[in-house]
Amino acid sequence: MAKRYLLDFEKPLVELEKQIEQIKELARDSEVDVSQQLLQLETLAARRREEIFKSLTPAQKIQVARHPQRPSTLDFVQMFCDDWIELHGDRNGGDDMALIGGIGSINNRPVLMLGHQKGRDTKENVVRNFGMAKPGGYRKALRLMQHANRFALPILTFIDTPGAYAGLKAEEQGQGEAIARNLREMFGLKVPIVATVIGEGGSGGALGIGVADRLLMFEHSVYTVASPEACASILWRDAAKAPEAASALKITGKDLLKLGIIDEVLQEPSGGNNWAPLDAGNTLKEAIEKHLNALLQMPEDQLIEERYKKFRVLGKFIEANNIEEIYSEIPPKTE
Repeated sequence: MAKRYLLDFEKPLVELEKQIEQIKELARDSEVDVSQQLLQLETLAARRREEIFKSLTPAQKIQVARHPQRPSTLDFVQMFCDDWIELHGDRNGGDDMALIGGIGSINNRPVLMLGHQKGRDTKENVVRNFGMAKPGGYRKALRLMQHANRFALPILTFIDTPGAYAGLKAEEQGQGEAIARNLREMFGLKVPIVATVIGEGGSGGALGIGVADRLLMFEHSVYTVASPEACASILWRDAAKAPEAASALKITGKDLLKLGIIDEVLQEPSGGNNWAPLDAGNTLKEAIEKHLNALLQMPEDQLIEERYKKFRVLGKFIEANNIEEIYSEIPPKTE
């Protein structure tokens, strides 16, 4: 088992984790019964972890969303199905490894699954371009979504990117056009689309596969128009003010549900999805099945119309003296 990577605010757990590892090593190297001591320490660690994660700030949630051991698109695909077939290429000479897609089945229902893919270490991240897709990645995604539309396959997308790649080559190849085309075309697809922010949902890179009938989000994921670091640099010319920017941007699931941007916040295991990936997978699978079952009951025309209306109401503004007044003007979201 890989060593757990602890975040800065998890430092109170470091000593407990060391003690737990020492007791486990003792149990392996001798016949001493340490089950009682191990249970006590693991219970204490779980309780402290739960206390820490109940009161995370938006800036701390960003750290959780970027955790290197957080389950990725491929992790969830492997949890959901055994018959996954990855499809490659944008039919224009490229195959972006930062945005992957393919066909599989969930409970014997064929679906198209696509999403951003980060690496576990520096070497993998270089191959995956840190989850930042280039124009070819979005064109590949569109090709696969059009394939799903042709064969009546529901579409599941998994969002986990700091943003679309902003390099010179990407701009030369039409990054903005590729994302804009995806936005336009996704509004006209006749099959249900369920998108989930599984980690970091950044800017247009997230929107390029985020036009969906239902947008779900894990509780420690973030969804934002720009990274807090970029926002702080633009507004205050000081990236060190990223925590303040994170609070102002309203990037957490709780805030976005209240604002009507997303449709459901999925609860994570204590300590985040990286502590119990299988539990996270079960939670996501159940939520996807619930929403797909409802969407598949809709006629095609109604599906497209409601998807259009869903996005048309976003971006309204309310004049107020403070954020509490704004929230009081927003009607509660109904299931």
